[in-house]
Amino acid sequence: MIYYGHNWRHCAFIEQISISKFKATCLAVLERVRQTREPILVTCCGVPVAEIKPPPEENAGSWLGAMAGTIDSIGDIGCRFGTH
Repeated sequence: MIYYGHNWRHCAFIEQISISKFKATCLAVLERVRQTREPILVTCCGVPVAEIKPPPEENAGSWLGAMAGTIDSIGDIGCRFGTH
């Protein structure tokens, strides 16, 4: 495990694997990422070259209407600025 992150607020320790080992075990690595939903960092000579991440979780419903009911109307905006 190594530290991999761009700032300390979002720091994370993620598993790393050499590119040669990734090439030899690619399907097993992808299956592990799918099952654990944890990313894996692929390195070449210790330098990060790729990050294998799981796909976003699928939503059961459509994205259309996903924000319905999340906004409250508190009045007419025009009234705030003195115009009706």
